[in-house]
Amino acid sequence: MCGICGCGQTNQKTTHHHDDHDHGHHHHDHETERLVKVEQDLLSKNNAYAAQNRAHFQQHHIFTLNLVSSPGAGKTTLLVETIKVLKDRFPIAVIEGDQQTEHDADRIRATGIPALQINTGRACHLDAHGIGHAIMDLGVKDHSLLAIENVGNLVCPSSFDLGEAHKVVVLSVTEGDDKPLKYPDMFHAADLMLINKTDLLPYVDFDVERCIQYARQVNPDIHIIKLSSTKGDNFSAWTDWLAERVKPALYVKARI
Repeated sequence: MCGICGCGQTNQKTTHHHDDHDHGHHHHDHETERLVKVEQDLLSKNNAYAAQNRAHFQQHHIFTLNLVSSPGAGKTTLLVETIKVLKDRFPIAVIEGDQQTEHDADRIRATGIPALQINTGRACHLDAHGIGHAIMDLGVKDHSLLAIENVGNLVCPSSFDLGEAHKVVVLSVTEGDDKPLKYPDMFHAADLMLINKTDLLPYVDFDVERCIQYARQVNPDIHIIKLSSTKGDNFSAWTDWLAERVKPALYVKARI
C-alpha cells in the first residue's frame, strides 16, 4: 500500500477496535496519527532501499534518472528519441513503470535497448525496493545510463526516492500551465523540468513564461528546457544536458 494515497491496498477497511465506538474528535486524532505513522514507516523503509540502490549505482557508475509526469505527457516518446541520439555513445537501459501492460517497454525494446516493465497494479508509483530487484533482473551494465520511467502521476512519486541522480519532471503544453503550483512537491523535488510538445503551442492555451514563473516559485533552482520530442525542436538542449552529466558519472573514478 501507499501510506500517502492508499493505493495498492487489498482492503482499505481499517481494523475495528473497541475504542472505535468513540466516533468523535479523539477517534479522528487517533486515525490521523495512525496514518502518519504508516506513512513515516513506509517512507523510512523506502529511503533505506533507495540508499542501497544509490550505493550500487555509484559503485558501478550507473547514472540514473527518474522521469516523472502526468499520464500522456510524452515520457516514452522522449525516451525513444533520446535513445536514438545517445545509444552509440554509451550503454543505456530502461525501467518502465505502469499499472498495466508492456506497451511502453515494447516501444523501448524496439530501439534495441534492454527494457524491463514493472506493472504496479493498483499502486500509483514505483518504489526503491522494486527498482533494486529490477536492476538485477535487467542486468544493468556498469558505466551506463539507466532511465526509470515512473508511473504517470504527479503526487506520490515525489515522495519516493529510488536512488536516482536526478528527478526529471516532464510537463506537456497540452496540460495546464499552473501544474507547478498544483503539484508543488513534485516540482520542488525535480532538478529539471522539460516543457514538452512545444510544437503544439499554436493550438493550445498554455503560457510558457507563466509556467516557468510558477515552477521557479516552488523551486528557484530548477533547470528548464523547452522542446518537442516528435518534431525535434530544441531536443539537443536536453540530450546535451544529459550527456554533460552522464560522462563524469560513467568515466570519472569515484573519490575514495
